[in-house]
Amino acid sequence: MSRKVVEDTEKLAKQIRLYILEMLQNLGFGHVSGSLSISDVLAVLYGKILRYDSKNPHKNDRDYFVLSKGHGGPALYSTLALMGFFDKKELLTINKIGTNFPSHADRLRTPGVDATTGSLGQGFSEAAGLAAAAILNGKGQKVYCVVGDGELQEGQCWEAMQQIAHAKYSHFTLIVDDNGLQLDGALDNICCSFSLEKKIGAFGWHTLCIDGHNHKEILKAFEEDSKNKPKAIILKTQKGYGVPKLTELGSHHWKKGGKDGADEAIAQAIEHMKKEVEGIL
Repeated sequence: MSRKVVEDTEKLAKQIRLYILEMLQNLGFGHVSGSLSISDVLAVLYGKILRYDSKNPHKNDRDYFVLSKGHGGPALYSTLALMGFFDKKELLTINKIGTNFPSHADRLRTPGVDATTGSLGQGFSEAAGLAAAAILNGKGQKVYCVVGDGELQEGQCWEAMQQIAHAKYSHFTLIVDDNGLQLDGALDNICCSFSLEKKIGAFGWHTLCIDGHNHKEILKAFEEDSKNKPKAIILKTQKGYGVPKLTELGSHHWKKGGKDGADEAIAQAIEHMKKEVEGIL
């Protein structure tokens, strides 16, 4: 891969983060930290990997993307706006009455969203169904699904994982946002996940564990041969990445105005990011 490819996706990730912060700061609350942690992988997916048509979101030969951790919707909405699925001005209606951008992703509301998600674990199973449909469609479609590490505490995820491996869906890529945190705190304190790489590999998957904010590693992981197996890319990420105060707070799963300094830090981050992406937007 060329350095330009990496630079292009890095620029896109900065734009995605800026839009996430702007829309949720305008709203006053929302799932900011868990959206920031997946901005890099979405930039790579939509910038270089996925096959889609923003002018025809239901195109019959498109690749499927499922955001099983549906609360990361702000990251997906920002990405879709940047890719031309709708006007970016619409993002400021997020979670308001009549919006097409609810707190969790909804395929009936938002152009470009392939699956309604939010009940954790279910999106993974939906993605398994889409993988089966893609084979029947016979157009070489691929399926990509993002799950959270806390979400993998749901047994339904492992049922889907076993079925996908059994069916030999080599066109399926699972992406794990492994940021070590969930709603109520650190995974290790709530329900230790142990080695996700070994566990998923034991289910018959080709697994990789990489830096989830390193675009060169992310691109390489998507391009790596899965050896006729479904592929699982475990991204080691930081919740709130891009806003140091949010990563410092750690458990800031849901942003709401308060005295913890998050609002001020986000406002400062927005101004900094605007300068960074000047000339790009």
